[in-house]
Amino acid sequence: MPGTVLLLAASPVGRGCLVDAASVLPVLAAVPPAVLSGTDTANVVELADPLEPQAVLTRLRAAAAAPGPLTVYVAGQLQLDRRQRLPHLALARTTPATVRYTALPWHWIREELRLRPSDATTLLLDLHADQETWQWLRASPLDCGRNNAVYGRIAPPPARRTVAAPSYMRAVATILRSGHRPPPDQLHQQALTRAAADAAGSGAAAGADLVLTAPGPEAGDPHAVIAAAVQSGRHADADALAARHERAAAHAHGPASEDALHWTEVRADLAMFAGDPVRSCRAWLTVAEARLGAGQPPQAPAVEAAVDRAHHQWGQVRDAGPARELGGALAALRGRVPGRREGALDHVRRELSRLQVQG
Repeated sequence: MPGTVLLLAASPVGRGCLVDAASVLPVLAAVPPAVLSGTDTANVVELADPLEPQAVLTRLRAAAAAPGPLTVYVAGQLQLDRRQRLPHLALARTTPATVRYTALPWHWIREELRLRPSDATTLLLDLHADQETWQWLRASPLDCGRNNAVYGRIAPPPARRTVAAPSYMRAVATILRSGHRPPPDQLHQQALTRAAADAAGSGAAAGADLVLTAPGPEAGDPHAVIAAAVQSGRHADADALAARHERAAAHAHGPASEDALHWTEVRADLAMFAGDPVRSCRAWLTVAEARLGAGQPPQAPAVEAAVDRAHHQWGQVRDAGPARELGGALAALRGRVPGRREGALDHVRRELSRLQVQG
């Protein structure tokens, strides 16, 4: 099965730039696609200093939907938004004051990749952090999702008035240009060694980085079993297994617990894969209401993600009756959770008016 590769390099233009992220792309682009992916053939998507987070999300979503192995290479810098203090990948237009609107929320990456099959997704990361984000990361590990293999490093801020180089990712690219792709854990160790040697040769400080090493889920993880059922077209079996875990979590921890809501979210995605947008939309609405009812703020990433996904699935509903029913609930929810896309509530209202005319 062909692989998919997403090359993403991003950093702000101007004084806020900590790392020359895009400088590594020519080296990566010189590597044959099959070597980047570790498959016989591969499709490569390259994003160099993108401007808009929604554009990155669109490409990420398409890559996550590909059925074969996915490898994501990310070079860039992390910053916290001032409102929620959550990590974002800074893009070309990002400034400290505009992180929430001009940078890519890191949890979007986790959300888009979370139901991919076990052992099918690898992230290779070379990230720099500003001082505020660096302190945050010391107490809050970067969450890349439970199903993904993650390797790389996060570096502290470079010296004042200097722009760092993505030395780890450059080492990865240099190793791969030999035409051989070792297993990701070996590639990671070789890249760390090469980057440390290069740093020592240039007189730069080494050893302060946060090293990321997460080989992915263990065999027997229920998510892997569910993903395998979806891949083979056994959607009912996948949902039944997720429903059992949902009931067990609700019994053990309560229906509004994170464990129970996680499985409700899994079932919402399974409904989407099965081509049932009505069931998927209804499940996402349930998740959003439960999170709000538990006291989570409307701006919380999990709340915004649930409403955005309900909105997307509602747009796939073709039967006017369920669309009107779900649209009313979605409009009420959008009034409380407007999300990051401007005009989302107006869109629901326009579509509801059109459906009323049809009815």
